[in-house]
Amino acid sequence: MAAPEQLPRAASAEAEPAGGYERVGAHWFYCRVLDSRERWVPFSGQDSERLEEAHGSGGDKEDLVVPTSGGRYDVYLKKRQRIAVYWEEEVSEVRRCTWFYKGDKDNKYVPYSETFSEELEEAYRTAVTTDEWKKKLESPSREIIVLHNPKLMVHYHPVATSDDWGSTPTEQGRPRTVKRGVENIAAEIPNGEPLQIDHLVFVVHGIGPACDIRFRSIVQCVNDFRNVSLSMLQAHFKKAQEQQQIGRVEFLPVNWHSSLHSTGVDVDLERITLPSINRLRHFINDTILDVFFYNSSTYCQTIVDTVASEMNRLYQLFLQRNPLFKGGVSIAGHSLGSLILFDLLTNQKAAPEDERSEEGSSTTWSSRGTEEVEEILKKLELSEYCDVFEKEKMDRQALFLCTEKNLKEMGIPLGPRMKILHYISSEREMQDQSTAAPRCRGGHGAKPGSPSQHDPDNSRNCQYRDVGLGQVSANYPQLNYKPTIFFAFGSPIGMFLTVRGVKRIDPNYSLPTCKGFFNIFHPFDPVAYRIEPMIVPDVEFEPMLLPHHKGRKRMHLELKEGLTRMSVDLKNNLLGSLRVAWQSFTRAPLPAVEAASADAETETEAEAGAEKQPDTKPEETPPAVKEEASFINVGRLNGGNRIDYVLQEKPIESFNEYLFALQGHLCYWESEDTVLLVLKEVYQTQGVTLDQPLPGGQ
Repeated sequence: MAAPEQLPRAASAEAEPAGGYERVGAHWFYCRVLDSRERWVPFSGQDSERLEEAHGSGGDKEDLVVPTSGGRYDVYLKKRQRIAVYWEEEVSEVRRCTWFYKGDKDNKYVPYSETFSEELEEAYRTAVTTDEWKKKLESPSREIIVLHNPKLMVHYHPVATSDDWGSTPTEQGRPRTVKRGVENIAAEIPNGEPLQIDHLVFVVHGIGPACDIRFRSIVQCVNDFRNVSLSMLQAHFKKAQEQQQIGRVEFLPVNWHSSLHSTGVDVDLERITLPSINRLRHFINDTILDVFFYNSSTYCQTIVDTVASEMNRLYQLFLQRNPLFKGGVSIAGHSLGSLILFDLLTNQKAAPEDERSEEGSSTTWSSRGTEEVEEILKKLELSEYCDVFEKEKMDRQALFLCTEKNLKEMGIPLGPRMKILHYISSEREMQDQSTAAPRCRGGHGAKPGSPSQHDPDNSRNCQYRDVGLGQVSANYPQLNYKPTIFFAFGSPIGMFLTVRGVKRIDPNYSLPTCKGFFNIFHPFDPVAYRIEPMIVPDVEFEPMLLPHHKGRKRMHLELKEGLTRMSVDLKNNLLGSLRVAWQSFTRAPLPAVEAASADAETETEAEAGAEKQPDTKPEETPPAVKEEASFINVGRLNGGNRIDYVLQEKPIESFNEYLFALQGHLCYWESEDTVLLVLKEVYQTQGVTLDQPLPGGQ
């Protein structure tokens, strides 16, 4: 006989014929274990309704699988298990909950087992229909539950004493409240997520297994980031949501740390680690050493392979589970994760048509003049390598298509390689200047994905060097998609490029397969570095100030700017007054007949001095003026738009920069301003804008 269909919670109050009894509404929970403590978390309303509907249709017998939490978890009804889809995670117990008792640790309500809940419900129904209360029930753990009346039901924990003869359950012990129905326990039930997914973002973590100040994993931090994005959508894209133009953005974590440390390197490190200050050394081995691992060719290969293969795997799995998805894909990296993504993106191969056009450009560069390879080598005082180039059948055109890797494979030492590459880049730059034609210098050709250059000597014509210069020798995998935008949070990319020898980035350079790049950082983040000064080194300008998500500057910043303006005005006025007074004291005495002309001259000089007053030193320029530098041309790395974006520090953070430095590097996961910029840029690619433009926004 088929089980009777259970109604979802939304329609749970079904009246029974006997004695005004109403059947209890069920809500589904799952058990989350944190620090060895169990916590029962309710599913969202829509997920619980889907689970209840599947349960009522006999899904328990068929082991039906119900996607929950936006499709990131599957619930196996028969096994009562919740299993993560995209990442590895402990399996969670799932329970259909109707009766609860207050726990003894954090006063959170804990659901009874489904079997015992049915016994409680049957006893409650009998008590209501017969109006006979004071019923006692014994739980599976030999604890007593007493139903005094519909509003007073108590759970007695037994006293922790026993004897050799055993013990019988009693009503001794501290009583705990028993509640019937989820609506009586004040549980925070999530609203759920829109089913439509407009864009997919992969998020790569930085060093170590923990990603924030609370030592949480990348999965938990990305969960926070996703939750903040849902609230920002409701606050700033409400009109588009009401018109059903948008759904939501999905954020999926990419974990590479566990794969790196499962190679056996931890065992090798443990063997050589000193026994003193054990916790500090373990922390360094587990976190700080990730930077050194990435600069090792052996482990760098492991890291880039893991990141690329994991993103490709997640992308394919996401498409399988969302076959109607038509949106774009972006990537985001925090700390070292942003550098890993940057190196991957600079080594991506462009579309075939871009490669063909780039090869044509290289041919044009190499066809200037009739100078042969031997003459070039003689000019560079490298005649001893003529035989090597002749053996490889290298003509001038082939020489101009060479990369540093090609020359290295030919056996050319480092010094001569640098001379040859410098000559090639100088000739190309001269060709660019003579034709005055805008061209992306080797944008996707010469070296896969790395054509930006640095200035080794100010007296030379060559201004740029390959952004791939100094990269660890590795075979960088290819992604199965072209990222729309690359977001870097608290990124050391600029520092690593500088250390590698890249002093300047070609303004014409853009990532081969990704046209958007945003470098977002907290002003006190000790790991973050800027990118724009490497593109425009001759102009001093501030990064773009990210607008507050509530549409204003933080009050302490406005106060600071107001005081700065006031001090500049007072200083200018004081200097002007002193200047006029000094001029009046030092002027020679004049005849009385020239008094009128002297007064006129004094007024003229005062006016001239007043006109010069606003001219202050660059460092005295108020920050508000520096913010308006958004029109500066910062090259093609972000499609001609600004790259560096700085968050506004909180009022308490402004008291001591050093105290909040670590927090500044780990604040991005819960930063509404960061999330709002990501959503704004993502939806801008789809023609969807904010309900109200934020002041100071681009």
